[in-house]
Amino acid sequence: MKTNGLFLFVCVIIVLTCSSFSIFNNDTQSKKFVVVLDAGHGGKDPGNLGNGYKEKDIALKVVLAVGKELEKNPNIEVIYTRKNDVFIDLFVRGKIANKANADLFVSVHCNSHNSSAHGTETFVLGTNSNKTNFEVAKKENSVIYLEDDYEKNYAGFDPNSPESVMSILLSQEEYLDQSIMLASLIQNKFTNVLKRKNRGVKQAGFIVLHQTVMPSVLVELGFLTYKKEGAYLNSRKGQQEVSASIVNAVLEYKKSIDRNVDNYTVVESSDKTNDYNKDILFKVQIAASSKALDPKPYNFKGLESISRLKEGNLYKYFYGSSSNYEDIKILEAEARKKGYSSSFVVAFKDDKKIALIDALKSTAN
Repeated sequence: MKTNGLFLFVCVIIVLTCSSFSIFNNDTQSKKFVVVLDAGHGGKDPGNLGNGYKEKDIALKVVLAVGKELEKNPNIEVIYTRKNDVFIDLFVRGKIANKANADLFVSVHCNSHNSSAHGTETFVLGTNSNKTNFEVAKKENSVIYLEDDYEKNYAGFDPNSPESVMSILLSQEEYLDQSIMLASLIQNKFTNVLKRKNRGVKQAGFIVLHQTVMPSVLVELGFLTYKKEGAYLNSRKGQQEVSASIVNAVLEYKKSIDRNVDNYTVVESSDKTNDYNKDILFKVQIAASSKALDPKPYNFKGLESISRLKEGNLYKYFYGSSSNYEDIKILEAEARKKGYSSSFVVAFKDDKKIALIDALKSTAN
C-alpha cells in the first residue's frame, strides 16, 4: 500500500514538473534556453572606425567571449549569427534566431559620434523614440545598402525615413516588456559593476531587431570615437569586462524565469491549491500596441473577455481574468493556440500590476 502511494506521489510530481515549463514556451521540459548572439557588422562592413578601431572586430570578440561563458551552463544553448569576419544580411540574422526558436536575441555593437559623447546604452525595438535614437538606428540600418536585393528583402524600407522606421515598430511590441527587462539588466551591470556612464535603455527602429520574433536587444558597448572609451573597448580587459556583464545579465534574466517556474510548481503541489488570494488577479497578456483597439473578439482572433490597459505610450491587451493561477494557465494555452505564441501571464493587485513572482508567493501562502 505504501509502495503504491509512493508511486502515485512520484507520478504526480513528474506531471506537475513537466507542466510547469509551459510558462514562457510551449516546448517541452527538455528544451534548452536558446540565446542567439549577434556580432554586428562583419566582412565588407567594418562598422564604425572611430580612432582607427574596428567595430566589427570588437563586437565579434565580445560576442565570442559571451558565448563561451554561457555555453558552460548545460541548460543554455548558444547560437551565433557569425563566428568569424563575414558579412551577414540583417534579415538573415533574424532568420537564424527565428529558426532556432530562440528565447533571446542579443546584438552587440559599438557607437560613434562627432562629439565627446560616451557611455553605454541598450536599445529595444519600440515607438518611444526621438531624433537622437533615430540617428543611431539610421547608422546601423544603413547596412542594408550593402546587401543584394535589399529593396526586395525589406519591402521598400528606407533607413533615412522616420515614417518608414515607424512602420516596422508595431510588430514587436508584444515582446517589449521582456526586452526592456533584459536591456535594464545589461545596463545595470555596466553601470553598477563597471561604473560606466549609463545612457539608459532606449527605444528605436533597428531593422535587425524587427526581423526577430522573441525578446531582443541591441547593445551599444560604448563610443569608439571617444578616445578613452575606444581604447578600453579595444583592450582585452575591456572586452572581458563588458562580456562578463552581458553574461551575468542574461543569466539573471533566465533565473527570473526559472523562479517563476519554481513558484508555479509550489502552487500546483500545495495542499492549499483551492485557497486563492482574492486580492490577486491573473491575466494573459496577448499583445501591446500604440493603437487603441476596441477590445472585441473580432480584433483578437475570436477571443472574448479582452481587457485593455494603457501604460506609457502603449496599450496592452489581456485575455481573461482569474484569481486561480491554474485557470489562467489554461487560458494562456488557449491564447497560444489562437496564434498568440508569445503570450504570458501577468498579475494585478488592487488594479495595479505587480511582479508575477510576488503574486505567486502571495497565492501560495
